[in-house]
Amino acid sequence: MSSSERSIAAYENEARVASYDADMEIMHPNRHRMAEIIVEVLSASAREPKLVVDLGTGTGFLLEGLLSRFPELRAIAVDGAQSMTALAQARLKKAAARVDFRVCDFRCLADVCSDVRSADAVVSTLALHHLTAEEKSMLARTAFSMLAPDGWFLCGDLVLSRDQHLEALIQRMRVRGIVARAAGKDPRFGNEMKTRASLDRIEEEDNDQPQELASDLSGIKAAGFQHVTVLWQETREVVFGGVKCA
Repeated sequence: MSSSERSIAAYENEARVASYDADMEIMHPNRHRMAEIIVEVLSASAREPKLVVDLGTGTGFLLEGLLSRFPELRAIAVDGAQSMTALAQARLKKAAARVDFRVCDFRCLADVCSDVRSADAVVSTLALHHLTAEEKSMLARTAFSMLAPDGWFLCGDLVLSRDQHLEALIQRMRVRGIVARAAGKDPRFGNEMKTRASLDRIEEEDNDQPQELASDLSGIKAAGFQHVTVLWQETREVVFGGVKCA
């Protein structure tokens, strides 16, 4: 089973899907800031986006913010798990009428989105760390082909520190933050030892494999993007991106 297939299978699990948003608030509260940064970048760009492609839509968290901010926006929402797509449709309510939902493995993105050539942005949050570095590079090249000139590729995701001492420190900070936010209400995160064991199990099931930030930036530069930069970072969570110049 490929890395993409393993990740998709994890999100077709009914119990995992049902608890997804609650788990995210405990494990990744910075997804709010990630989404805000992406919306802010597109809002400050030269033209208001009319079409975005959201990779790894999940429950529609990022799309909800984008569709609210840009009332004329249409979106193509791509996710590998049909069960997550159903939750996104429920979250977006009437705004779901402005979204074309497409279920596919990211390895098939070029085929599933072969009709997309003039998107104003390709965006993603907390999804691409399920891919290998090579798979990310391939996806970046596909994203480049889907964009109109001056279109943005914007990714909020997880990265590893090159420095092992710092990586260990960041992981301890991460675990302690989760224990504090869980506040004794979730047995998986009752203390630091249980939390570490739970995270290890979840990451194995989800096939998490974040790379160093330098690798992610190099991959989108190699795809042809310019003005590649980090727009926000807090320890292991980042928003980075680049522009397809005319």
